[in-house]
Amino acid sequence: KRIESSEDLHNIVSNTGRQFADNIVRMSVGLLIGIWVARYLGPVQFGLFSFALAFVALFSPLASLGLDDIVVRNLVRDPTTRDETLGTAFVLKLIGGGISVIGATVVILALRPDDTLSHWLVAIIAAGAIFQAFNVIDFWFNSQVQAKYVAIAKNIAFLICAVIKVILITSAAPLIAFAWVGTFEILVGALAILIIYRSRGFSPLNWLYTWDIAKNLFKDSWPLILSCIVIMIYLRIDQVMLGEIMDSEVVGVYSVAVRLTEVWLFIPTAIYWSVLPSLVEAKQSNEKLFYDMLQKYYNFMALSAYIIVIPIMLLAKWLVLSLFGSAYEEAGLMLAIMIWANLFSFLELARSGFFNVMNWNRIYFVTLVLGAALNVVLNWLLIPRYGGLGAAVATCISYWFAAHGSCFLYKPLHKTAFMLTRAIIYPKVW
Repeated sequence: KRIESSEDLHNIVSNTGRQFADNIVRMSVGLLIGIWVARYLGPVQFGLFSFALAFVALFSPLASLGLDDIVVRNLVRDPTTRDETLGTAFVLKLIGGGISVIGATVVILALRPDDTLSHWLVAIIAAGAIFQAFNVIDFWFNSQVQAKYVAIAKNIAFLICAVIKVILITSAAPLIAFAWVGTFEILVGALAILIIYRSRGFSPLNWLYTWDIAKNLFKDSWPLILSCIVIMIYLRIDQVMLGEIMDSEVVGVYSVAVRLTEVWLFIPTAIYWSVLPSLVEAKQSNEKLFYDMLQKYYNFMALSAYIIVIPIMLLAKWLVLSLFGSAYEEAGLMLAIMIWANLFSFLELARSGFFNVMNWNRIYFVTLVLGAALNVVLNWLLIPRYGGLGAAVATCISYWFAAHGSCFLYKPLHKTAFMLTRAIIYPKVW
């Protein structure tokens, strides 16, 4: 009955409605606070802060270990292994978080030996990876299509830290204080989701670490670890390369375009976690139902992206000037170009669900490697001549290639390529 009802996309929208409502509030408040922070810090300091965030993001896959989708999938298949699966994932992510912090700190010391402020910013921001081990609780709620609890926990942390940021701005706090707030938000979010988990009758004290589950998780997740590293490269390498090739001011202006582009990514993420359990069950039940659902999923993602992309492209210059001021004016054209990357980000996330269900994680990794390599090459060629505008062009081209173009290079993915093409050209949902 659950599989049959999930065939109708109306049901998927219903499952994600609460997440949308929560995330819209969070997006609105976050955007307002982010604008205020950017105006307060100015392009140079905001650029340095954005560089540190992007730099730490390159090491975040070492903390996540590519476990997110794998754990959710396993919990959907066998909920009775909850305590063993969550306990094992928690220990692995705790170790990975420590490695991530050490790695980011050591590399920034080597890369910028005389930049003490960058050292502190990176170390403080990276420390948040330790507390992210508790997001294994998110996996349980997502596997049960109860992501509302995850949203509640994250919104509590977000709103508390939003108030703190306002206090920091009004009290003329230094840049490094904003780095501490980011780490504190992760800590508060971890405590909130832990409290909610216990209130639902569960306890982390019952978690168990087992070598067998650890080995099975790594067997499936190691390609995803590498994939996550590659994802972070093509998501954040543009800001890092801008910081190294150009200067912090250029990074600050470019980061405004990035923020206005990525602020919408909660939409495909919310849909993804509601659709994934249904895709897993549909694949086990009926092949035709699975591909019909998958095509509707692709279509819905493309249509959602178009609804966002086209208005933002047309209003890009006005938005930047109105929200961030003349100091960031050059970000307008960058945004008009970069916003198109969202179309391919939406579709890439949908396609990753297909790869996860099929357990084609190695193929997924290859497509991402090709996209990341293309992004690095294009940034290297375009940034010295065109600065942030060149980075925006490189982002769009590489995102398209990783999500769509690469599917034409491998015969087993030709069906996926044509399904994605259909979604891009004619995203009929109903």
